[in-house]
Amino acid sequence: MTKHIFVTGGVVSSLGKGLTSASIGMLLERRGLRVRMQKLDPYINVDPGTMSPYQHGEVYVLDDGSETDLDLGHYERFTEGKLDRDCNYTTGQIYLSVIEKERKGQFLGKTVQVIPHVTNEIKRVIKRMGGDDVDVVITEIGGTVGDIESLPFLEAIRQFSLDVGRENCLYMHLTLVPYLKAADELKTKPTQHSVGQLREIGIQPDILVCRCERSISREDREKIALFCNVKTEAVIEEKDKDFSIYEVPISLVDNKMDELVVEKLGLTAGNLDITPWTDLLHRLRNPKHELAIAVVGKYAEHKDAYKSIYESIDHAGMQHDAQIRIGRIQSADIEREGAERLLSGYHGIVVPGGFGERGVEGKVQAIQFAREREIPFFGICLGMQLAVIEYARNIMGYEGAHSSEFDKDTMHPVICLLDEQQNVTQLGGTMRLGSQPARLTPGSHAHAAYGVEAVAERHRHRYEFNNKYREAFETAGMQFSGQSPDGSLVEIVEIPAHPWFLAAQFHPEFKSKPLAAHPLFADFIAAAIHRRQKRVADETQVHAAKVST
Repeated sequence: MTKHIFVTGGVVSSLGKGLTSASIGMLLERRGLRVRMQKLDPYINVDPGTMSPYQHGEVYVLDDGSETDLDLGHYERFTEGKLDRDCNYTTGQIYLSVIEKERKGQFLGKTVQVIPHVTNEIKRVIKRMGGDDVDVVITEIGGTVGDIESLPFLEAIRQFSLDVGRENCLYMHLTLVPYLKAADELKTKPTQHSVGQLREIGIQPDILVCRCERSISREDREKIALFCNVKTEAVIEEKDKDFSIYEVPISLVDNKMDELVVEKLGLTAGNLDITPWTDLLHRLRNPKHELAIAVVGKYAEHKDAYKSIYESIDHAGMQHDAQIRIGRIQSADIEREGAERLLSGYHGIVVPGGFGERGVEGKVQAIQFAREREIPFFGICLGMQLAVIEYARNIMGYEGAHSSEFDKDTMHPVICLLDEQQNVTQLGGTMRLGSQPARLTPGSHAHAAYGVEAVAERHRHRYEFNNKYREAFETAGMQFSGQSPDGSLVEIVEIPAHPWFLAAQFHPEFKSKPLAAHPLFADFIAAAIHRRQKRVADETQVHAAKVST
């Protein structure tokens, strides 16, 4: 029978439930178990697709086109289990399903209530994750215990253990043990109150994961265990990681987390092998190269808005034994201060996706700077469209060239609305979404990076390259190195005359992993390393010439 782990959070938000859940999933997989991951979010939006990155961080897209919570990015980066639309449900989706059933008369005239109808629907989506091909389902409950929005989900997972048996469920609670500088001590009371709220609901945690900035003493662990009714060894310390989030699984192993889970759920598991992970951390701590990469975006001040971009750059750095300093550059600042001032000194420039006109011209200036200075450039989604616009304006002489998204009256709409989007009226879930195939041009940077002629990548956009301009761009020296199989859609553009200038309509960051960097990111970082080495060699040669004279 499939076993279930439920992960809840208390005291404050943003404690890292997603990262902890993903780490546990990875450890169980490393012990030979088959794991699936799920996130249940308490907000009423049907999905995060219409939410601002400032509110919710990036929207993570799956192969099947689901727009999901960014925690699913952690799940995919850490584990190998398949993720699909069943892996992320919101209050909006749950209530929408219940209301649709009520409208169809499926409740046979009964009064529809939170208990049992909403909770039954929540339990149904949890049960769908199990099966003969799954040993453990890890379900993370979004929000914080005590929030009114989370109550139906907490009630549902309380009932769930009655349905499948308490021996088949494990409740894990992530909490905060804050350090008070004035008192010079850790305080356990917030954790006690948080667990107390859970127990009032009827959930007794089996394991407590205590986030802290200083080590928890044996005495404090015993105190937490006593007041929270758990064994002392089930009080797990999870200190803040200053070096890398990829230390989290190792920290959990040090606290015997995997052993606790296997024992409490009665799982038959193999020995733990995390050698690839420890090798990864060794490379992180002992880099051979140091690089500076600029990410120029509209939401640069919000670290979660481009979460997968930053992680993918780090993955590529790990592959090349490079320590990377990422500069988060506001595109609006470039408009005010200029690309020369803000981007000089970087070995590579990335312009990611985004929506809305604010900061667009700053991104165009950044692209022009990268092209003219022969700095490795990687454009993603909107970054690809703006690379086309910059080329049209400054190389082809198309004054005012733009996207019809931002200027409906432009004389040169080199980027235009997809045909399938012409009559779309609703915003949520209506873009070109999910995995789409593409064929690559032999001899191109893209083909060299992938090493194959056909790929499938995840998309999230409404606008595309305007094919009316294709011949003119090719004549002017731009290469369309990736296209849809029928040739109707441009997927990748390059400038062959540039050392490394590539932009993709899709989102390669959604398929990058710590142990398997995405080919395009890996090739981009390789180009940046080459540029840095060349600059160092040139500077050394100049210095030697001065000394000799």
